[in-house]
Amino acid sequence: MPYEIDETHDQSLQSWVESANDPATDFPIQNLPFVRAVFADEEDRTFLTSAVVIGDQLLILELVAQVGLLDEVVDTDLIESMLLDEIYSDMTRNERQRFRARLVSLLSADNDELKGHDVAEHALVPMNEVQTLPAFECHDYTDFYASVYHATNVGTMFRPDNPLLPNYKWIPVGYHGRASSVVTSGTPIRRPNGQLSPAEEGGAPSFGPCKLLDYELEMGVVVARGNELGQPIAIGDAEDHILGMCLLNDWSARDMQKWEYVPLGPFLAKSFATTVSPCLVTMEALVPFRCPAMQRPDGDPKPLPHLTDEHDQSQGGLDITLEVFLASKQMRDQDMEPIRLSKGSFKDMYWTIAQMLTHHSSNGCNMQAGDLLGSGTISGPTRESRGCLLEMTWDGDPFANPAVIKPGTERTAIELPTGEERKFLADGDEIIIRGYCERDGYRRIGFGECRGIIEPAVI
Repeated sequence: MPYEIDETHDQSLQSWVESANDPATDFPIQNLPFVRAVFADEEDRTFLTSAVVIGDQLLILELVAQVGLLDEVVDTDLIESMLLDEIYSDMTRNERQRFRARLVSLLSADNDELKGHDVAEHALVPMNEVQTLPAFECHDYTDFYASVYHATNVGTMFRPDNPLLPNYKWIPVGYHGRASSVVTSGTPIRRPNGQLSPAEEGGAPSFGPCKLLDYELEMGVVVARGNELGQPIAIGDAEDHILGMCLLNDWSARDMQKWEYVPLGPFLAKSFATTVSPCLVTMEALVPFRCPAMQRPDGDPKPLPHLTDEHDQSQGGLDITLEVFLASKQMRDQDMEPIRLSKGSFKDMYWTIAQMLTHHSSNGCNMQAGDLLGSGTISGPTRESRGCLLEMTWDGDPFANPAVIKPGTERTAIELPTGEERKFLADGDEIIIRGYCERDGYRRIGFGECRGIIEPAVI
């Protein structure tokens, strides 16, 4: 059953939390993304609890539940912890929708149940006064390669006559990432050491700090409800198992990657860090921004039956605008604004999120609540919509006449306002990813930010 637009998406809805009514906020009442908030008790011991973001405030769900305001939508046995992996691991889509509708009702301007309750004074906390973490503890992490534009660009650099391998248009290609190094926005990123590809063919590799450090603009998909080992998730049921989406930066050491990726794919070039935004925007909030899956060019194969669903083809895409910004240390020292490197859209992805999850489980792999799926680098058909520096600075155009393709390493550096130039990331550089959804007749909603500053390698 597809998601449907309902009263929680009404653009005229206002909240008694005034900051949520600001047209510029990422977090109006129509959004309500989840985060985990970190608090300290009287003995200075830290604990986590789930919250939703409303304007510039956090609503602490545990406190709202303790006074009975969520009794009709949440099992009372879960009130003590109110952590999302416990709340959502057994919830159906209908139950998630009821939970969202109840939160919207409690925060609406015309509802005094929470506003007039004594608990409101303690349940609402300014977001900038509390440390926030991603809504789920990441249990497992898989990264896909779902943008045909990215795959074609990168393939052309190394295989100009055969950029896409034979399997690309038949399966959502992915690799098993490292969950332990998934970190929250704002965590410093240490430049990795590793084996670097030989300067000359047949030569010996060197070991040292990565010289070609890159970001990758991605979206993260978080699993809400798992499946039993040996029981695949059908394509028509896939989104019943998805809670929502966040911003994701899959940092990449390109010189290490070039040396190690054959024959088993990425390893140390990817496992040193993956940054995610703390805010998890639910699939329910994203309903007004659904769109058709990417139209495949004539001649491309149709997905096999287990990856084909009529609704997924008509509404499996998501119109999410994504922007990447860079601020060097010099720029920050001089109070300069970050420069925008690229602007793209998630609707340009070749594979849908349902297809990714279905393929992942098609062999009977058991997904779990809190599993994270990365989309792979999100790139579009223009240079301005490329999702990483490997593509941004490359002068080739795989979609032009093959006779004028410039394969190889020809690159044009990006010039910063300070006069600095970048082909890849330098120590002190900060990458900022932002994402939002807009559509006439609906409130704009956003994902917040996904940030990270590069620190020097340990020598």
